[in-house]
Amino acid sequence: MTIDLNSGSDADTRAIGRRLSGLLRAGDVVVLCGSLGVGKTALVGGIADGLGIDEQVTSPSFVLMKKYISGFIPLVHVDVYRLGSLGEFDDLDVYEESRSSVLVVEWGDAVASSVPDDHLEIRIEITGDSDRSIRLDAHGNWTDRPLEEMSE
Repeated sequence: MTIDLNSGSDADTRAIGRRLSGLLRAGDVVVLCGSLGVGKTALVGGIADGLGIDEQVTSPSFVLMKKYISGFIPLVHVDVYRLGSLGEFDDLDVYEESRSSVLVVEWGDAVASSVPDDHLEIRIEITGDSDRSIRLDAHGNWTDRPLEEMSE
């Protein structure tokens, strides 16, 4: 199942993340794809808001992985932009670290071969100055989730 959404601002992108958080469960993997500056971290910030996380979400580009535990479900936010190989990603042991959390991976294209079958891929593209197209593509057990609620 694929759902296409549009965002006209960072606030809209965050709102989409908040709506998505209602469909998330511990152990879920969400893979974000898109170029620099498209709003991946804004979307993660919305997910965090929806999960009740009270910390400000920032891109973990330099620390690679950041854990937020203050919400209803913990969030593990990974940014693989600076990694040089899939081996470096494997060394982070993100799947073990996020077993009871929601795992969100920015720059997910770089680690696509390592992503579990059950995941949600979100691809964000720039369509105007502040406009974005956001495509949610369900894989594995995500095909049973009511993603159509996202477009309401």
